[in-house]
Amino acid sequence: MSRLNKKPIIIPKGVEVKIEDSTIRVKGPLGELEQTFLPYVKIGIEDSEIWIKPNTDMVRRKRDDKKLATFCGTYWSLINGMIQGVTEGFRKDLEIVGVGYRAQLRGKKLVMNLGYAQPVEIDPPEGITIEVPAPNAVTVKGIDKHLVGQIAANIRRWREPIVYSGKGVRYKGEHVRTKVGKKV
Repeated sequence: MSRLNKKPIIIPKGVEVKIEDSTIRVKGPLGELEQTFLPYVKIGIEDSEIWIKPNTDMVRRKRDDKKLATFCGTYWSLINGMIQGVTEGFRKDLEIVGVGYRAQLRGKKLVMNLGYAQPVEIDPPEGITIEVPAPNAVTVKGIDKHLVGQIAANIRRWREPIVYSGKGVRYKGEHVRTKVGKKV
């Protein structure tokens, strides 16, 4: 059972939270996010705290209590991530390892040479900024935690690390276990 619904989410100064029907909007200094939620939970604002409680009107059987508690924990994490996103933002750092592998920016477009015949071009969606501090480093920034992680995963998917040499695109600090190659 989730214990997250036993503690509130603190709303920091400069952040505005509105709940309308089944939608919650969080507006802060970095931008605005919106999330719709299912009727399994009741979300309320008291003072500068958000409380998430299970909607006991939805309980038909005894086992439904556990399901409602999991939804409470999920929405607690989603709303907490939204508040963190509009105040601080999220970032994912990627490293490019390999001879001749490099990245550069052309306008807002990320262009990477990863050993293919043509360079890989990635156009970031609205709300995401991509930076290239070095030819072998890429940083993805934004306020939506899910979108930042998805774009970073899409970039990594173009050349996942090879287990024999370790070459490829990896998250910063990610350890790639290399295997021993063929022995003659």
